[in-house]
Order: sequence, then structure tokens, then C-alpha cells
Amino acid sequence: MYLALLVFFLQCSELYTQERVFTFNTVEIKVQPSVKVKNGAPMSIVCRADISKSTNFQLKHNFTIFKDGKLVFMTVSNKGDAQYEIPMARSSDTGEYECTVEAGGKTKSSNSLHVWVTGMTKPILTAEKKEVLEGEVVKLRCELPEEVPPLYFLFRKIKMNSTPKEKLVFEPYRNFSVVEFSVEEGDNILQFDCFGRRNVKLEFESSEYSNKTLVTVREPFIKPTLNAKPSSNITEGDRIQFECSTVVARMHDIEIILQKNRTILNSIVYKYVHEYSVRDEKLLKYSAVATLEDSGEYLCKVEQGRASKTTKLNVVVSELFPKPILAASMSKLDENKELTLSCSISGFRKANFSILRKNSNGDIWLKNSRNLTMRVNVNDTGSYICKAEVKGIVKESRPVRINVYAPVSKPTLSVVSGLPEVVLGKPLRLICRSVMGTPPITFTFYKGNNEVKKVVINDTYATFLDENIRPNDKRGYKCDARNNHSSGMKTSNILNVTVIVPIRNASLGSIPYGEVEDGSETAFLCSVKEGSWPIHFRIFRKTDRDVLLFEKSENADRVVWRKEAMSREDMGTYYCMASNRANVDVKSHPITISVILAAWQKGIIAAFVLISIAGAAALALWWFLCKKKKAKGPSMEMSGSALATNLTSEKLTRQHNDGDYYTGSSYIEDSENHMKSTDESNAPEQKGTETVYSEIRKS
Repeated sequence: MYLALLVFFLQCSELYTQERVFTFNTVEIKVQPSVKVKNGAPMSIVCRADISKSTNFQLKHNFTIFKDGKLVFMTVSNKGDAQYEIPMARSSDTGEYECTVEAGGKTKSSNSLHVWVTGMTKPILTAEKKEVLEGEVVKLRCELPEEVPPLYFLFRKIKMNSTPKEKLVFEPYRNFSVVEFSVEEGDNILQFDCFGRRNVKLEFESSEYSNKTLVTVREPFIKPTLNAKPSSNITEGDRIQFECSTVVARMHDIEIILQKNRTILNSIVYKYVHEYSVRDEKLLKYSAVATLEDSGEYLCKVEQGRASKTTKLNVVVSELFPKPILAASMSKLDENKELTLSCSISGFRKANFSILRKNSNGDIWLKNSRNLTMRVNVNDTGSYICKAEVKGIVKESRPVRINVYAPVSKPTLSVVSGLPEVVLGKPLRLICRSVMGTPPITFTFYKGNNEVKKVVINDTYATFLDENIRPNDKRGYKCDARNNHSSGMKTSNILNVTVIVPIRNASLGSIPYGEVEDGSETAFLCSVKEGSWPIHFRIFRKTDRDVLLFEKSENADRVVWRKEAMSREDMGTYYCMASNRANVDVKSHPITISVILAAWQKGIIAAFVLISIAGAAALALWWFLCKKKKAKGPSMEMSGSALATNLTSEKLTRQHNDGDYYTGSSYIEDSENHMKSTDESNAPEQKGTETVYSEIRKS
């Protein structure tokens, strides 16, 4: 019974399940009235699910709406759609919308939909102060209350009859921005405004301009005045006084500066504090004796904080007298000659003159006079000036350069390396030196009679590099030196340079060559194909190390070394080396020497060998004869026995003629027709046989 009930319930459950089958066809999201909505207008986001069912049954739908991935709306409904109402759309509602529907354990999402709320709210601009002083700053705040960052803010400073100054600020995390504008000289009444901007789908959208904010500017001090007394046009030697003044409304850290070009001449700072209603005049003075260098533009500047005002004045100083002129009797002269210096002023004679020599450590005074005459030496070379003073004004002439020359001494020409020689193929460096003489000195080098180099140098020596050296170059070298001294040119002695030809192609030979008899004399010849004398020759024999056998220097291209008695120890490989002052060792190809026996040594050895062979032959003959002699006795005994045997054999043959036969002891005949028993067991009987043989010979 229970089993039947269980089966019944399972069937009913299966039927119920089959009746509640459904599937999502689509999930759609829409915006009403459109995907572009004006700022402040109502907007609805509608999510609709299209579901197919097996029967008409109720489903609970969970609707979820997202904006830019964030949840903004959620509801549960038995209907197939849901609506998210936004009464007043703002630009912050711009974004990507998507809805998700969940029902009966199944979930489906719509495609995303971009909604753009066009237009931005009007920004609000506020200023920290409504009244400021020149040099201060205006702090502004621009806010878009209902907008969402990131946002751009553009601030404008508007001044009458000028182009507005703008500042752009990017705010990634807040919907307001704060900036500061400096108040400059000349600013009076300022207006400020701002507007916002945002980026939507790579397009910029801007708000309308904010309210305009008015800021009043007050001067902390008036523009300074600059005067020159007695006048801005004066003459050298007169005293001039500058006065720079201003009127301040608020005396706090006021600084007055007087400068010419970039040089500050004088300054003063006032640190007193007064109320705004107090106006006080402040003055800066500066005086000096006017010179021509004082002509130019002067600047009076008043500063307080960031505020700064300036006034300019042009001053012209007329020349009292021109610069003096220094003249010399000559600018280049020999030592011990007389030099006269004269100082003068064109069209002006009443002045105090002095003549000085320029020096890096300070000018050296020579004489308080218009003229100076002196006998000079080399140390008097230098620049000279004269100074003239009138009414406290001192002017300096242009410097005059005086060069005093000592004569050059006779130059010496030498090779830089020391010895007057050069290796062929290498350059020759010569030095020409004049111990005395005032630079600049002109040095000229000659090879033979040909000029090869000319150089002017501020020193007492010069060098010349000759890279064209030839083997048979026998021309001598010389040089001359001269400077601005009237004595003229000096010439060196002729320098002859030896050209050293390096060794080339060393070779080694011997007589006899290759094979040498023991005890005989051998001559070794080491020669070179080319090379300057003297040549240093060395002959070596190679063993486990190179052994020096002979060494000699010759004024020749070859050398002979005689080895009187060669021995077996002298066998081996020989080579020679040659060198000269080119300091290059040239090695020959090696030769091999073999030491063989002398003729008399060969004769002794041959005689000894022949005697040994003859002795051996005689000994062999003797042995052979002895052996033959001993072998004759046994042969005769064997002959008698053979006869008896034959007789016996004949007798037996006759007795056994029916074909039977008897085999006795067998014998063979040797090469000498002797009979020899083939039975080895008969050997011990030899002695008896010999005795018999002997007895037969005796009979």
C-alpha cells in the first residue's frame, strides 16, 4: 500500500514539474523618452523580459538595473517588466545601463544601453575677498553641485580693455576646484567667472558660465617718482643726486630700490605698520660724481610682497675731456735701446698725468709726468698706459704693447734620440735650439740646400720630422733662427746623419757540407745580403738549448769560423744570427751536420772484420776435416759386416725359395757409400765398432 502511494506521489510530482517549464527568450532595456535626455527632464529606464511557458503559471521576477557596473535599482514583480523612474535627469545620470532578470533559478541579462543626459548645471563661483591690495591674490572657488567627477573647470580673470586671463584645472575626484589669481600693478576693478566641462564618449560638453564675481583692487602705494639733481643732463665731474619717492597707504615691509641696468646702487626697507587711512611719503637718495659711464637709464622700484611699481629716468653725462692717448717712439726694439712714451689729451692741456705698466697683480706706477724716456731690456716687455685727472675725474688711455728683443744665439741642431744616425725606414726627428733670444723666433730647417720646414714659435726651440730617409742619403742638415732683433739670422753647423741599413737575409753554410769526417776541420760561413757595418755575427748549435759557439763583429758582410776537429758530440743543427745598430736580429735557416768515420778508421774496422771472417773460416774447415777423419773407421767395419750379411742372405734365399723371407737388421747407405744402422739402440755399440775399425786399419 505504501509503495503504491509513493509511486503515485512521484508520478504527480513529475506531472507537476512537466507543467511548470519556462525559458527566457530575450531581456531588453529601453529609455523613455529617448537615449538623449535634457538636463532636468524626467527619464525612465524600462527592463522587459520575454518568457515562454509550458502552461499559464505565475513567476516571480527579480529585476536589477546597473549603471556603469554599479547597482542603481532593484525590484521583485510578477509582471514581465519593471521601470526605474528618474524625475529630474542630471548629467551624473549619463552612463551605460544594463538590466538582469532572475526567475525560477534562471538568469538572463540585457545588452548595455548608453544614456546621455545633455547639458550641465550652472556652476557657482565665490571669491574669498571682495577687496584686495595690489600684490595680493584673489582666491576663487567654482562648484558644480549636481555633477559627478571627473570634471574640468575653466576660470577667467576679466579686466577692462584687455584680454581675459584663463586657468584650466582638471579635478578627477571632486565636483569643485579652487584657484588663485595674482593682483598686478594697474589692476583696478576685476571680474571673475567660471564654467565646467566634461568628457562624454570622446566628446566635450560644457556648462554655461557661472555668476560674475566683482573684486575691487586698492593700491598699497602710488607709482614712485624719480628725479636727478641738479639735472638729468650734467657734465663729468659734477655731483649728481637721485631721489626716489613714493606715497604708501599701508606701510609694511615697503622696499625702495635704485638701480642702473642690473646693478643696484642703493636701497631701503621700511618695516613700520600703519592703518589703511594713513598715507606717508618715503624717500630714497643716492649721489655720486658723474662720469661718462654714469650715462644711461636709471630705475626706481618700490616693492611690497608681490606688488611692484617702477619709474625710469634717462641721464646724459657730457664729456669733460676725452681719454688720453699714449704714444711710443717704437713698439718693437732691441734691448738696451731708448724708449720714449708720451701722454696727451686732444685739445686739453691742464691735467695731471701719470704713466704706468700693466700687471696682473696691479698696475706698476712709473712716473707722474706727461713723458717718460728709459733704456729698455727684455723684462720691460709689456703693456703701458697713461692716466689723466681733471676735477677728480680720472681717465685711462688704451694700452700700448712694447716688445723688447734680445738677439738669438747661434742655434744647435741635433737628433732628438741622441746619436746622429737613423735606421732606414724610420723617421728622423731633429731639434733646433737657440739658447738665447726673445720669442717669437722663426726657425728654418734645410736638407742639403733645400728648405724643408719653416715655423714661427713662441719658444726657444723647434723640431722637424724627416720621413723621407734614403739608403744613400748623404746630404747634411742645418737650421737657422731669427727674431725681431736687428742682428738678423743665425745659422747652425751642418749635421751629418748616418743612415743605418738593417740586416737582410742572413744565411749559414759549411765546408764540407752535410757530412764531416770525425776529427776533420769544418769551416762555417755566416753572411748577410744587406746591412750597415759593423755587423755582429753569432753562430749557435741547437741542443736542448741554444749553445753559442762563436761571436764576432766585422766590418764586412760575412764571417768564417773554423772548427778544427769535429767529433760525434758536434753533430746537430746549426744556425747563425746577425745584427747591427738597427737593433734587429736576423736569423738564418738551420743546417744539419753529420759526423762520420774517417778513412783510416774505416780501414781498421774493415781489416778487423776480414781477419775475423778468415779466422772463422779456418776454424770451420778444421772442424770439418776432423769430423771427416773420425768417420772413416766405422765405414770399413760396416763393409765387412755387409759382406757376411750378403753371404748369409744368399744362403737363406736359397733355403726359402718357396717365397717366404726373413727380415733382419735393416741398414741404409749414406752419401759416402757407408752403411749406417737405422736402429738407434745400436749407438752404444759404436765404441766397439771403432776399435774394430782401428784393428782393421792396423792389419
